[in-house]
Amino acid sequence: MIKILIIEDEKLLREMYQNKFSQEGFDVLTASEEEEAFRVLENHSPNLILLDILLPRGNGIEILKRLKSSNLTSKIPVIAFSNLDDPKTKARAYELGAKKYLIKTNYTPKELIKEVQEVL
Repeated sequence: MIKILIIEDEKLLREMYQNKFSQEGFDVLTASEEEEAFRVLENHSPNLILLDILLPRGNGIEILKRLKSSNLTSKIPVIAFSNLDDPKTKARAYELGAKKYLIKTNYTPKELIKEVQEVL
């Protein structure tokens, strides 16, 4: 079973994504902020991380940098997703190793699942 970690601060979105991915057969882990995500990663090795860039406690770009600099997580593909459609942030995410940078409002949950499947 494919395991993904969704790092998303908005509870309703996090639960919606968790439900949709679970329905498609994914094993879904969730975290609402940076430290919770790294606690999850201490005990689990997901096949992919879906990372919100705008988080109230922790910057998604800094989290991506931390993920890619750790031996435990550097090889895990990351899809950055956000409502922030900023070319500099997008470029920085790709520079740090994100496989995709998706604007949340442009994707239904079903389309997001398709994007994840493409990366895997």
